[in-house]
Amino acid sequence: MTLKVIGAGFGRTGTLSLKTALEQLGFGKCHHMKEVMPNGRQLNFWHDVSHGKEVDWDDVFEGFESCVDWPCCTFFEELHQRYPHSLVILSTRDPERWYQSARETIYPASTEIPGWLQWLFPRLRKLVEMIDALIWRGTFDGSFEDREHAIAIFESNIERAKSVIPADRLLVFQAADGWVPICEFLDVPVPKGPYPHVNEAAEIKRMVRVLRALRWAPHALAVVLLLWLVAG
Repeated sequence: MTLKVIGAGFGRTGTLSLKTALEQLGFGKCHHMKEVMPNGRQLNFWHDVSHGKEVDWDDVFEGFESCVDWPCCTFFEELHQRYPHSLVILSTRDPERWYQSARETIYPASTEIPGWLQWLFPRLRKLVEMIDALIWRGTFDGSFEDREHAIAIFESNIERAKSVIPADRLLVFQAADGWVPICEFLDVPVPKGPYPHVNEAAEIKRMVRVLRALRWAPHALAVVLLLWLVAG
């Protein structure tokens, strides 16, 4: 299936809202990191991609008409070359607010998963490896915690999209812009009702708190066993 719309914006720029909007406008099913995490076939594709192996993009995006968010945004230029009639949407937001959001949500959600949990669930380990290779080491050079460096990468991605995608095929978009610019760009009617605003921040932060608590689980178990042995 040919991709009709390609997202060039990093995660935490309203990509889940954009996915919802594109599906509502008839450009879905829309690929997003949420499609990769539970899908073994997708995870194998992107794990291979993140480690430099060649894949057939038609196979990767079978059943999808659009894509946003990581991991696809890393390859927006290559995907646009593969699908030259596609339109590219560059989702953006204030760089400082983007960094703070990513630093508090998706970064710890993938970097603070306990090793013992990854050992128990090999698919989870593969997901962590893919995200690390593609995003934290691949995109941000292993220096995402350096705010200035990360923001510079974020801004360079915006400039890269503007420089390599023809102006008539590119929309620079913020969720606050609403339906009108995106519908004009895609040449579709404006739907009734507000533009979707889907924000996972609270849910991801809760998950991060759980992951941090789970880091202590083996230690707690060791203490319980020790007390049991002493008591016995």
